[in-house]
Amino acid sequence: MKVLKLSTQLHKWIALIVGLQVLFWVGGGLVMVAIPIETVRSEHRVAEQAAVPLALAGLPALDEIARRAGVAPTQADLHTTPRGPAWTLKPTDGEPVIVSALTGRPFGPLSAAEASAYARSAYRGEAAVSGAVLLGTAPEETGRTGPLWRVDFADQEKTSFYLSPATGEVVTRRSGVWRIFDFFWRLHVMDWNDGEDFNHPLIIITTALTLSIVVSGFILLWIRIARDIKSWRAVKQSARGD
Repeated sequence: MKVLKLSTQLHKWIALIVGLQVLFWVGGGLVMVAIPIETVRSEHRVAEQAAVPLALAGLPALDEIARRAGVAPTQADLHTTPRGPAWTLKPTDGEPVIVSALTGRPFGPLSAAEASAYARSAYRGEAAVSGAVLLGTAPEETGRTGPLWRVDFADQEKTSFYLSPATGEVVTRRSGVWRIFDFFWRLHVMDWNDGEDFNHPLIIITTALTLSIVVSGFILLWIRIARDIKSWRAVKQSARGD
């Protein structure tokens, strides 16, 4: 009886402590499996883009580009962008430098009209652009640093495309669906700051306590089943004696 009482008390009080988080785990898990990850990432809003070949013959050599940019790169990537071919030069220290592959100079400022046009060309759907704003600091939801253009669309998901102010490329996408998913993800991993840490002490302790609920529940079940079997045998033996 002491074991039964101890297990009952342990099961009850721990369940009261962690029960709300267990609800968040189950509810958040349901939301995350119910919403297709492609929808969360707004992949259905990405227009197919035809590959544009680079005209390498007309471009200055990388050494000349680096000299004009004033950068001694340890790595250099050449790629196409909505504003033309660009080099991304990565120096030993500091942030990468993006310059035009035609001039070796940084691209000029991107206007709101240009940002809207580039975002619209990358967007799949009929929704119109509802706003475009240059953000001096990238929002936390983008997972990036530095300035970004945010172009919003008037669709059901409230889709936003974030563009590089240098090249006009769409660097990430967010929507109301993504924000709902992110909210439940943070509840799920118990990291309400940025949702990146899912091995922190709080979730480990809560998981251990939840495991103790399961173990104590099995102990209670075993004890009660054994008691019921014992009572059933006693009744059966009593019936035979009569």
